[in-house]
Amino acid sequence: MTSFKGLQKLDWYIIRKFMVTFFVSLLLIVGIVIIFDISERIEDFVKREAPLHAIVFDYYMNFIPYFMNMYSPMFVFLTVIFFTSKMTQDSEVIAILSSGISYHRMVVPFIVSAIFIGLLSLGLGLWVIPRANATRVEFEQKYIPRTKARSGRDMHYKLENDRFVYLESFSGYNNTAYNFTLEDLSGGVLHSKLSAESAQYDTVTGVWRLRNWFIRDYTDGLEDHIRSGRQLDTVLSLTRDDFFRNKYTIQRLNEAELDQLIATQIQRGDASVSEALIERNNRFALPFSALILTIIGVALSTKKKRGGMGWNLAAGTALGFSYILFMQFSEMFVVTDTLPAGIAIWLPNYLYAIIAIVLYLKAPK
Repeated sequence: MTSFKGLQKLDWYIIRKFMVTFFVSLLLIVGIVIIFDISERIEDFVKREAPLHAIVFDYYMNFIPYFMNMYSPMFVFLTVIFFTSKMTQDSEVIAILSSGISYHRMVVPFIVSAIFIGLLSLGLGLWVIPRANATRVEFEQKYIPRTKARSGRDMHYKLENDRFVYLESFSGYNNTAYNFTLEDLSGGVLHSKLSAESAQYDTVTGVWRLRNWFIRDYTDGLEDHIRSGRQLDTVLSLTRDDFFRNKYTIQRLNEAELDQLIATQIQRGDASVSEALIERNNRFALPFSALILTIIGVALSTKKKRGGMGWNLAAGTALGFSYILFMQFSEMFVVTDTLPAGIAIWLPNYLYAIIAIVLYLKAPK
């Protein structure tokens, strides 16, 4: 019973060290990042007369969870490297193992801490950050100048009931599509084709206004019926936002909205679905990295080395940054359609999980 109580105290000792070191270091870095960000954006805030309340609560209070979650894998890794190396240098690890506690049992509180941080990251990614991003992005659009809307070219979309839209170009300046075509291919047969010189989207009513249009209705026989006119208003399940979605607007969507967007974009054959697939997989892949990097950090830090903590911190920093870079690089496999998002985004976790297993099996020896 005495040893059990002592073991429990040891667990909480390690968990407390882990959590305190992680959150203190994270808050310090967040504070430094905010200071640099303020110095960079203060001119925009003053020029556009951003209210102090909006700057603090709409922007920075919603920026903090986004930043913390994005870089939590690296901070988890550096935290484990730092305080475990210190425990090793102070011979605490040797004392723990000499007391009869196995190496694998000693790692349990590390894993418990990593699971807690992983679940926290998952909760932030699924529920907190999408809401925070919506407020933050709205603030940025109002007070921080961004590049104006671009023009897209040669875009194809599939709508409901096997209707297909093609447009040669779309201008974000006047919300107008040029050389607009709408084809009805229900049942695999071309029933009608609507062509227009231009189609302007009304952001208030959601109506597309077609100019210089004509419709060709195809019949079972040899005759076609052609109708034309100068102006025609119609409603489509296609909006201006569909042409300009990017990772920043997608980050504002909750899980249900994100799944709905992915289903819609896949149905339309929208190439930009890759951004939504990347975001959805990142929300689940990122939390697992806390457990993987914790195991790697413990395995690297529980042996005394001549270089001491310096060597461990250098190795930890290099591995942490390489993981973040690999995560960013793996997104390119999705964008270029080289690998499915479910494989590409999880690839860093697969690779580093193998590294973690190898290092963990070698560590007790």
